[in-house]
Amino acid sequence: MEREHIQVLIIGSGPAGYTAAIYAARAGLKPVLYTGGQPGGQLTTTNDVENFPGYPEGINGPQMMMDLQKQAERFGTQVRYGLVTAVDFAGYPHKLTIDENTEVVADTVIISTGATAKYLGIPSEETYANKGVSACAVCDGYFYRGKEVAVVGAGDSAAEEATYLAKLCTKVHLIVRRDEMRASKIMQQRVINTPNIEIHWNSETEEILGDDTGVTGARIVNSKTGEKKNLSVQGFFLAIGHKPNTDIFKGFIDMDETGYIKVKPGSTKTNVEGVFAVGDAADKIYRQAITAAGTGCMGALDAEKFLQAKEAVHA
Repeated sequence: MEREHIQVLIIGSGPAGYTAAIYAARAGLKPVLYTGGQPGGQLTTTNDVENFPGYPEGINGPQMMMDLQKQAERFGTQVRYGLVTAVDFAGYPHKLTIDENTEVVADTVIISTGATAKYLGIPSEETYANKGVSACAVCDGYFYRGKEVAVVGAGDSAAEEATYLAKLCTKVHLIVRRDEMRASKIMQQRVINTPNIEIHWNSETEEILGDDTGVTGARIVNSKTGEKKNLSVQGFFLAIGHKPNTDIFKGFIDMDETGYIKVKPGSTKTNVEGVFAVGDAADKIYRQAITAAGTGCMGALDAEKFLQAKEAVHA
């Protein structure tokens, strides 16, 4: 059976994937986008997006993703609900397996599989998701102005989130599992020098407390003494890292030690010709919808240039 041949195949459907689709479709490249296991990506778990330009009243995350999908489809993108389960980038064109049983070939591939925030794994995290539990202080901190919040983590991102929230909130409780932080010395110093951050050493979160209105507190336990303490907080922020959704590309695509895809500086090019990486799968620093969308645009333009160069060679 002949495999379907696709000019531009986009893997993933967050702001990066849909923006890449909009640009590729308008360039007449007939992109096909596979939504992945979480159509719309991380933003579908966010009720209010207030920091994306062009929405003065803010917008609901799932609605924004539907708007982007419609825009991509308007210009001719084929949006398909499916999961890319395997890739073979050893030759050219690229071979990909969809839902473990359908094979396609693609001249260019734009990877926009995103990243997933790591969670503690306690049931109350899910109960209060979007009702006080968040994995992004920059996205959601504004909603907790003048309130008390907790941050879990011990690395640079936890230190950054705590100091960011300290400017907005009356008090920040930083819950650190060990008796020291992993954060760089300068970031630790910033935390220590911020008067409204209280560090709880050797502490783990046992339960997030709340009611119909959302989070009302957190119960922490000291691993050394066994002492339990209830913190009165309205927001609970996780800063224990993200895992990029890049496992299927291992062995073909160059990544850093945590799985973020390496791209050539100033571009979205990977080490494999005709394969581009955009959004949070290649960005461990900014991780915002607007920066993801920006790289999605770059990925489509890079793919278009690549295809033009191929045509020129074969002309």
